[in-house]
Amino acid sequence: MSDLDGLRADRVSRSADGTLILDGVSLAPRPGTVTGLLGPNGSGKSTLLRLLAGVLAPASGTVTLDGRPLERVGRRAVARRVAVVEQQADTQVALTVLDVVRLGRVPHRRAWAPASAGDEEAVRSALARTGLADKAARPWQTLSGGERQRVQIARALAQQPRELLLDEPTNHLDIQHQLALLDLITELRLTSVVALHDLNLAAMYCDRLLVLRRGRVVAGGTPEEVLTEELIAEVYGVRAAVTRAAPGDRPHIRFLGTLPADRTAPEGALP
Repeated sequence: MSDLDGLRADRVSRSADGTLILDGVSLAPRPGTVTGLLGPNGSGKSTLLRLLAGVLAPASGTVTLDGRPLERVGRRAVARRVAVVEQQADTQVALTVLDVVRLGRVPHRRAWAPASAGDEEAVRSALARTGLADKAARPWQTLSGGERQRVQIARALAQQPRELLLDEPTNHLDIQHQLALLDLITELRLTSVVALHDLNLAAMYCDRLLVLRRGRVVAGGTPEEVLTEELIAEVYGVRAAVTRAAPGDRPHIRFLGTLPADRTAPEGALP
């Protein structure tokens, strides 16, 4: 396998309204692993995901798929490979759960072509894997926030991607469904990049982590390497006790309280 295989960002930057949102960020997820994006609100996690998806273009740097810049790959070809699950989705159109999940097959069909047997099987499989088979006929507008998020995951799975990008997928889910969703993501063995706020979930489920602060990378590596008491204090401004927990001796974070503002790291203080 070439080092260029898969989805990569190389020193990407992006500004909005004169404010630098991302500043020279690089990311090369290992195939078949889960990479977690961490950082406070406004650190650039969502923007990085949108650059990886080709929804936004970097002001500098490049995003490549198998070594080719995304703009040369083409939107339809990217959509066959890369699935995106946003934080929230809504529509005023009268759609059922089945209708929404079937949208995941659009990149694989010619315009106006009817659904094939393969399309319908991909949809059925996605509904079953997300526990939605019995809700296929439910109208979208009647779903709870958590149910809508699961439907968006099912739509992404129906797309049959190799790369899966998720922006806070556990929002609006109760604890059981948070764990079930992340269990599913890890079992898929896709190349997944997921933005998370919950550090303990990131420690439990991610193979590697990238921590952003004010648009810059401040740490990267395994959860054991990244999730230290010092980093949590400097990036998040809170005191924490980090211990090891089974299975896998992963870090477990117990939060102890906030730190005064002058105890957090100033811009550029972290490596």
